[in-house]
Amino acid sequence: MSLSGTLPEKLEAAAAAGFDGIEIFENDLLHFEGSPADVRRIASDLGLAIALYQPFRDFEAMPDALRARNLARAERKFDVMAQLGVDTILVCSNVQDIAIDDPARAANDLRQMAEAAAQRGLKLGYEALAWGKHTRSWRQAWQIVKQADHPALGLILDSFHTLSLGDTLDGIEDVPPEKLFFVQFADAPKLSMDVLSWSRHYRNFPGQGDLPVTDFARAVLKAGYTGPLSLEIFNDEFRAAPARQTALDGMRSLIWLESEAGGIALPAPPRFEGVDFLEFAVDYVAGRELQTRLRSLGFAHAGHHRSKAVDLYRQGHVNVILNMEQDSAAAEHFQLHGPSVCAIGLKVDDAARAMERARALLCKEWRESVGPDERTIPALRSPDGMLFYLIDDHDADRSIYESDFVLNAVTDRPTAGLASIDHVAQALPAHRLDSFVLFYRAVFGMRAEAVQEIADPYGLVRSRAMVSPDQRVRIPLNVSESGRTATGRFLTAYAGSGVHHVAFRTAHLCDTIESIDRSAARMLHVPDNYYDDVAARLGLDDAQLARLQRDGLLYDRDPHGDFLHAYTEPFHERFFFELVERNGYAGYGAANAAVRMAAQAQLNRNHAARLD
Repeated sequence: MSLSGTLPEKLEAAAAAGFDGIEIFENDLLHFEGSPADVRRIASDLGLAIALYQPFRDFEAMPDALRARNLARAERKFDVMAQLGVDTILVCSNVQDIAIDDPARAANDLRQMAEAAAQRGLKLGYEALAWGKHTRSWRQAWQIVKQADHPALGLILDSFHTLSLGDTLDGIEDVPPEKLFFVQFADAPKLSMDVLSWSRHYRNFPGQGDLPVTDFARAVLKAGYTGPLSLEIFNDEFRAAPARQTALDGMRSLIWLESEAGGIALPAPPRFEGVDFLEFAVDYVAGRELQTRLRSLGFAHAGHHRSKAVDLYRQGHVNVILNMEQDSAAAEHFQLHGPSVCAIGLKVDDAARAMERARALLCKEWRESVGPDERTIPALRSPDGMLFYLIDDHDADRSIYESDFVLNAVTDRPTAGLASIDHVAQALPAHRLDSFVLFYRAVFGMRAEAVQEIADPYGLVRSRAMVSPDQRVRIPLNVSESGRTATGRFLTAYAGSGVHHVAFRTAHLCDTIESIDRSAARMLHVPDNYYDDVAARLGLDDAQLARLQRDGLLYDRDPHGDFLHAYTEPFHERFFFELVERNGYAGYGAANAAVRMAAQAQLNRNHAARLD
């Protein structure tokens, strides 16, 4: 449950992430070689309390012939609890077809079990399973608990079981806080499937899915609940992921959830002024090649770092840094990934506050060496190791470029009209999408947009964009199960996750295209068949269509406006550039992404053929 590995490995991961306690799931105990007392000792040595033992299934409202057997089964579980040193067991509502639809009988059975538990200093919490035979909602469970009227019997709430049914916690304030024995949390994507399969395979941590888990937590705390906030997650990807990585995400989700629900407050997330710079890790050869690509797109060399082998290229408000410094985080990044984006600079309203929030959410900090009179810029590592620099110029007498670079004299160099960074897309292994959604939502206060599914010639790509509230920072996240898709090929070439796509924004894309060196920029060829389709799909007139085809542009439209864009060919199979004109349009040209991926696949095939 929640974490991969053996029971000791799960306990070690939970302790390393900073959890105070854990639940013991019966299957984990069954597969453990030692005794329950050994588990108690291991947990104690790690500083972990055992807060709950679960589950106890199919007890209440069974035919008379099974009542005595079920009570005997409960006594054996009480023996296990005594060895574990845990005082509460979770009893989930009956799912058996032979269960009797009689709340009074269910209450009487639970009263008997509670009395047996009380005689041993134990308690039981009753939880409504969303697929229970007769008891599915927390209100039904509460009515049974209330009718049983035993001090050792209380209610357990689970966000998934409640929210998956579209239920609310309206009326929870009427439940005495002392009868709320335990609360479990899980989020999940919105899926059209039976609730049991949904629960068993697709639960995730709060902040990773689409359920109103923060509203649930807020209602529970408002009702007076003061017990543990626990995670109960069933997820196929979590079962395969490294336990410590998952545990860290779990702790981050609880810290964020508690703050969102009105508990221990976190510093407010940053307000963004946009992406200030992109930093590429390169060596001399890749650096020269990338310089040529940037110059062909209208970028000009703007300066050289005062103390490092670092060059600055500029156009409009876009700053691109090429880092060739040997003793640096960039050099480490290059050794692992080749030429790649190693850092993103985000302009924020208060860098100190943003870093305080990041620390509270368990982010790792990075401190770069600085020379005399250079700025120390706070930085944190993302889950894949890329750096985010947080730039705050509000109290500075000069910009980071004026302090850290010897800037070239200002000249009226012609540009291509690229004004800003529209979005920065990351390619991730499929099992890492939830982790990054949580990171951007919790640390930066971004919202997650709906998942888009895009057909690559060699598989399906799923994309989910993270967007700041003011839409000044957009980070689409792309995953694919197939290693042959454009996303999959990037992950292979890159040897991990990272930025594979940078979109530069211009006010007039046609003018931009006419002003750049299209051959040196290596603009991606768009198949002629695309233009027949887009003309029919969006009703373009002949003049519009002719201009699109002449300039090699793609076009899309939504209720908010229209979108023009064009792509470059990939740079060393690791990243490519996109030039966009956004006129109120809210998306990222997903309707055209399949065309781009097909063209990239053709390039890849042509390259392989040349090598043969």
